[in-house]
Amino acid sequence: MLKYHLDEHLPLAVAVGLRRHGIDVTTSAEVDLLGSDDAAHLAYSIAEQRVIVTHDHDFLRLHAAGAEHSGIAYCHQDKYSIGELLPLLLLMNTCYSAEEMAGRVEFL
Repeated sequence: MLKYHLDEHLPLAVAVGLRRHGIDVTTSAEVDLLGSDDAAHLAYSIAEQRVIVTHDHDFLRLHAAGAEHSGIAYCHQDKYSIGELLPLLLLMNTCYSAEEMAGRVEFL
């Protein structure tokens, strides 16, 4: 089962929806990462083995530069509503293990 970390660009409602389905998820506010740089988010996600869910394309640049991470679930900010994003994250949870997501970017 995947564990997620939502960066500060994602609405709290995404975390609430995932938790209703029994998914382990943290938000930037909950773990005192609001306003932190992307490296801090990556360090947290590695330590906790969490897939970062983000709209921030800077994470894609870090991935391309070879930064270590536990997985990145990326979607453009205007692409999905919360109701459309939730099923995609739930599907990812059934399709991939934490080991399979390590170092992987999943474009939603």
